[in-house]
Parts: sequence; structure tokens; C-alpha cells
Amino acid sequence: MAKNKDNKTNAMRILDAHGINYEAKFYECANFIDGVHTADTLGLPHELVYKTIVTVGHSRSYYVFVIPIEASIDFKKAARSVGEKSVELLPLKDVTSVTGYVRGGCTSIGMKKKYVTRIDASARNLEYMVVSGGKPGVQLKLSPEDLARAAEAEFADVV
Repeated sequence: MAKNKDNKTNAMRILDAHGINYEAKFYECANFIDGVHTADTLGLPHELVYKTIVTVGHSRSYYVFVIPIEASIDFKKAARSVGEKSVELLPLKDVTSVTGYVRGGCTSIGMKKKYVTRIDASARNLEYMVVSGGKPGVQLKLSPEDLARAAEAEFADVV
């Protein structure tokens, strides 16, 4: 659990409330570039770092996908995993109003509303994974099962 109360994000508070162990990693982030840059800045293996993708379905419902930073979402697989005809990326201009988070700080934990969330199946066998902590400059290291519990997510093949 994070030690410094002043640096806690809403995602950390939710993890704390669930009694979930995690490690917060902080770094300077003047301008968010992408997850690969974040992993390199923190010296983390790319295969352990995951990004959060927000989509909108054919039904106009929102869906959240957590995928490896070097992977691309397979929109057909993603749509099937949530029972939609199709899904597409949420326009960047809408990310904050839909999720409550900004680009570079979007995490599946503690969005404005509960959205159906899928974590790529590749994470299932990892001892731990690293995801955004709720604002640029914060990453969270935790087990995939704990992320799934905190985000009320299921695992699915979506890349």
C-alpha cells in the first residue's frame, strides 16, 4: 500500500478500501507520451505494463479494456467479449467526461461510473502487472486478480 497519504489517488483509496496490496510507482510526467515511454522511464519490462483503453459500443454503451502496452486492441474480439456488435475507441476529447480521468492517467479502477471491463487474458498468468494509478506520473503494481477484483473485471482475449 502507498505510504504517502498526500500522493494517493482515488484508485489507491479504492484499493486500500478493498484491502488490496499494491505498490505505487511515481515518476515525473510533464507531458504524457505513451505506455512504452512510461515503462522505459520506470525501468519496467514492457510485458508487465498494461494500458487502459475506453471504447463505445454499437449500443452507445462504454467499455473498458486493459491490454499490454505494446499490443493493439482487436475490436472484433473486444466487441464479442462484451456482447456488442462492434466497439470503437472513445474520442480523446470525451475521455475525461466519461471516465473522470485524463489521458495518461486513465485506469480501470474508480471511473466516474462502473463500466463493463475486460483485462486481456495475457495478464492472467502474470505474478503482477503495472497499470496507471489514476493520474499521469503514477503507476500501480498489483496482481492481475486484484486488479480484476477492484475493477470488477473479467479476463478475455481482446488483442
